[in-house]
Amino acid sequence: MDETEFWEIIDSTREAAGGDPEDHADLLVDRLVQLDPESVLDFARHFEARYNRAYHWDLWGAAAVLLGGASDDAFDFFRCWLIGQGREVFEGAVHDPDSLAELLDDFDEEIDGDAEDLGYAADEAYEQLTGVVTPDLGLPPQAAEPQGTPVRFEDDAALAARFPLLWGRFGSG
Repeated sequence: MDETEFWEIIDSTREAAGGDPEDHADLLVDRLVQLDPESVLDFARHFEARYNRAYHWDLWGAAAVLLGGASDDAFDFFRCWLIGQGREVFEGAVHDPDSLAELLDDFDEEIDGDAEDLGYAADEAYEQLTGVVTPDLGLPPQAAEPQGTPVRFEDDAALAARFPLLWGRFGSG
């Protein structure tokens, strides 16, 4: 599976789910079980590589603005959601997290920003296909610390200065 096919699967299942993260995960599993196990592993590698690539302080700060705060777990689930938004939003956010203010039409913190189940979709599909758990994907582990300069999540002024577009649209100050 190449990168284009990966993003096509993400996009088609998101669109079919109407943007609902839980439905998106269910539809993604349904789509992945139509593939052979090796293709599911390829999908999982693409997903995990992007998940690890998004482990950046600036994205964590953007998540904190959008969600009104972001614990470790909340940021993990946000990264799954971010991948689920498709290539344009994901790449734009990784390049410039403040651009999420322009890339997102709207954001409802009750349903958006949390797609934990997307992170498990490939594992679930692989287990359904093979009856065994997903093997090690052979990717380097996530870094111990996010890339970049740490963000002071509790400092509204610092968040507003670091993410002026996001803060202007979604900030709580």
